[in-house]
Amino acid sequence: MKLARTRSTAAAVTAVLAAMSLATACNREGSDAVGSGGDKPAIGIDLPRSDSDFWNSYAQYLKKDIKSDGVNALPLSNSQNDVTKLVANVQVFENTGAKAVVMAPQDTGAIASTLDTLASKKIPVVSVDTRPDKGEVYMVVRADNRAYGTQACEYLGKQLNGVGKVAELQGALDSINGRDRSEAFAECMKTKFPKIKFFELPTDWKGDVASAKLQSLLAQHPDLNGIYMQAGGVFLQPTLALLEQKKLLKPAGQKGHITIISNDGIPQEFDAIRKGQIDATVSQPADLYAKYALYYAQAAAEGKTFKPGKTDHDSTIIKIPNGLEDQLPAPLVTKDNVDDKSLWGNNVG
Repeated sequence: MKLARTRSTAAAVTAVLAAMSLATACNREGSDAVGSGGDKPAIGIDLPRSDSDFWNSYAQYLKKDIKSDGVNALPLSNSQNDVTKLVANVQVFENTGAKAVVMAPQDTGAIASTLDTLASKKIPVVSVDTRPDKGEVYMVVRADNRAYGTQACEYLGKQLNGVGKVAELQGALDSINGRDRSEAFAECMKTKFPKIKFFELPTDWKGDVASAKLQSLLAQHPDLNGIYMQAGGVFLQPTLALLEQKKLLKPAGQKGHITIISNDGIPQEFDAIRKGQIDATVSQPADLYAKYALYYAQAAAEGKTFKPGKTDHDSTIIKIPNGLEDQLPAPLVTKDNVDDKSLWGNNVG
């Protein structure tokens, strides 16, 4: 009887493990995403979501760089903006020999225990675009998100001559990016443009939520004359569709035009700038995020270290409470420079 129970238990455990492997496999990317790095340290890479044009562009650059640089990447996973999936995907990386992990946790407050586990196993982590609130990271590859909010404020303030009403489509406020952009935008508006009334609309980075809240706001304030979208990748199309539906999508320079500035730098934003539908965006460097995520992950796996200070790629590494952060440049894009070939949004396939 004892032997039978042991076999029965073993069979049950095997079945559970098989089911877990199958479930996790559903979040894996295609085999074409695997690098051929030979004897290089294995790198585990989790993509954060596939419902954003910005993150889809980042994924394209990653796959391209993995192949061109010969990175030994494990099969890519996609956590689909779900921290439980991210935790499960990271466990797969641990079990398949990852010597470093690249991730972009969307909920920066819920990943601390996973980071602690990786640190205990001496598996360094590179976090892309988002800075975890707690938990050790080797390097955060990110732009200065407070500068995004400040740039957006200053652009709108000048375009509106310091007077008007502005809707701010905020990202998730449990995300460091959403908080940084929102706090900086509010501080700038209150100190530099006190005659502009701005309305904060939390959206959790969801386009449908942004559209619904903007529609309600327009019903109450039909004289709205400015919009700040914290993420063009998820907010651009719903916003333009709503404005067109309400016959408010008037080109720049025409009476009644609503001045719009965004964040991301995706090709769709550039097209909208060319058409006069929106006025500006701050270009998040999706290409550099991919390039330096892989660079730091490989360096971490090889035991290399870095210090705060200027880099050789026009950025600055700063010390943060739980590690280091490489703050990459993010230029403002308007009709004056939208066709600049150096902008990644003009080069992505």
